[in-house]
Amino acid sequence: MAAIPAQRESETYNRGAHGHATLPGSPLAPGSARALLRAAFAEWADLGLGDPKGSARLAEDALAVVSELVTNAVVHAGTEVEVDWRLEETGAFVVEVRDHHPTRAPRDPAGGEAPYDIPDHGRGLRMVATLAESWGVTYRAGTKTVWARLPAGGKEDPAGPAPELTLEAAEALAPQPQRPGADRDWLGRGALSFLAEASDLLAGQLDESLVTALTGQLIVPRLADWCAVWLEDEATLRGGDGGAPARVWHASENRIEELSRALEKDPPCPLDGLRSGPETYPWPGDALGPQGAHGTALAYRLIAGGRPLGTLVIGRCGLDRFPDEVTGLIEDLSRRVALAVGAARQYARQVTISAVLQRGLLPGAVAQIPGVSSALVYEPCDKGGPSGDFYDLFPAGDGRWCFAVGDVQGKGPEAAVVIGLARPWLRLLAREGYRVADVLDRLNQLLLDDATEAADAAARALVAAGGRPVFPGDGPQTRFLSLLYGELTPHDDGVRCTLASAGHPLPLLLRPDGEVRTAARPQTLLGVVEDETYTSETVDLRPGDSLLCVTDGVTERRSGPHQFDDGDGLARALSGCAGLSAELIAERIRCLVHDFGGGLPEDDLALLVLQAETG
Repeated sequence: MAAIPAQRESETYNRGAHGHATLPGSPLAPGSARALLRAAFAEWADLGLGDPKGSARLAEDALAVVSELVTNAVVHAGTEVEVDWRLEETGAFVVEVRDHHPTRAPRDPAGGEAPYDIPDHGRGLRMVATLAESWGVTYRAGTKTVWARLPAGGKEDPAGPAPELTLEAAEALAPQPQRPGADRDWLGRGALSFLAEASDLLAGQLDESLVTALTGQLIVPRLADWCAVWLEDEATLRGGDGGAPARVWHASENRIEELSRALEKDPPCPLDGLRSGPETYPWPGDALGPQGAHGTALAYRLIAGGRPLGTLVIGRCGLDRFPDEVTGLIEDLSRRVALAVGAARQYARQVTISAVLQRGLLPGAVAQIPGVSSALVYEPCDKGGPSGDFYDLFPAGDGRWCFAVGDVQGKGPEAAVVIGLARPWLRLLAREGYRVADVLDRLNQLLLDDATEAADAAARALVAAGGRPVFPGDGPQTRFLSLLYGELTPHDDGVRCTLASAGHPLPLLLRPDGEVRTAARPQTLLGVVEDETYTSETVDLRPGDSLLCVTDGVTERRSGPHQFDDGDGLARALSGCAGLSAELIAERIRCLVHDFGGGLPEDDLALLVLQAETG
């Protein structure tokens, strides 16, 4: 799985180096942080920075520390995580991990908890305290920073050489003591907390690959030495009839590749029916080396909604059978995994349907107009199905071209119905020769008639089904449409533009000298007022003039209590675009809108620039 994209800065100077990354607050953040530090240490080694003799040990310690600090921030804060690191001139390494939930203190490694209270308190910072020569917490307004300083060459272990770091980290995070009764002790203290933790991690995950990755992290090495997940698609729901496992984990990563090959040759063959398990699974001893020659493995069918989705297999070396407590716990976990996989697949299906529907609601191509340059930006924010924003630019015959930028109240299937009704009718009416104002009059009446017919049909269905009276709010609700619609007629001296705005952000006309003015007057939303009469206005676009048409995703872009168009903000932004091409105007406005909010837009965004060409 690819690492999480991160915003990264890196700078190297005379005898030191530092870097910065911003990571999303998700379970993949620790892995991304490790990858960034691994690359940084490799770069520093190439540049001859640090102590060559101790750089490998320091790098391993640094990877463990940053992993635990980022994990701690993700689990206990859940916000975006900022990571800063630097290699000092002395060769010491300092890392700082900052989250944005300062009211939650980090878990104290010196609290005197019992050694197996991992679900409640964890051991991440205990490892940090072991590897760092000093560490601490700094609070600022809105942020909490946990920092650690590692000595040059890494901290020496008085007990002798450190064990393989990956195994050490795994033991610290999820203890697996090799002594009789260890499973029973841990399960007695932490099973319920473990399931709660697993539910929290899996809940809301919308990517089945991420679900399987989290599954392995939860099980290995806490409950098993290795595990694997097979996922079945719609074409292989008979199950177990081939294919490699989707993911394989082992407590020692150098065993994963060989184990994967062995498991691929012997996929699970669940019994008929919908029994979740466990079922015995052949032990892949040859793939696990001498110490793994004997052990036991169990297969659990992943079932959700009465449908088999895959199989989970776990294995533990040196056991004749798993303790009943472990098998029961894994069965509970497998149900949660199956539900998460099912939810992720349902979401993926909805995304696919939405994407197909969205493509069907938008024109396949934007018309090229003689003497006019056009540029379009369309960015649906993809919340709740198809976007409520739409656009069109098409030939209407007789030397005319028409354009539309619209926004349906709401989004999803109901908005798609309105767009699917409005856009074809716009084209039909325009090509039948109706002028701008007449098109809006008829589209307004069409929306009202359609809403009335739908409400009447719903009312009849409700009465027929229940024999009860119809109350306000029963049945479908009217969907309002804001629309900017216009007609372009190129001529020798420019372009004549006739347009009207029905409840839509007003279009702005930019002259080559930077002058900006509105090009229409406000009128009522479509689908609201019966027998509303709309009017149009005409402006001449001289060579170099530009017309900007936007949806409220631009004008109402928020930054705290402020909106982008407060104080004519859009007009001021457009004035600064004098002399730019249509494409550059569209890109600059898009960038300004994105930068204004400081995050991803929370509404659909559409803008169209039409520019009369010079020469």
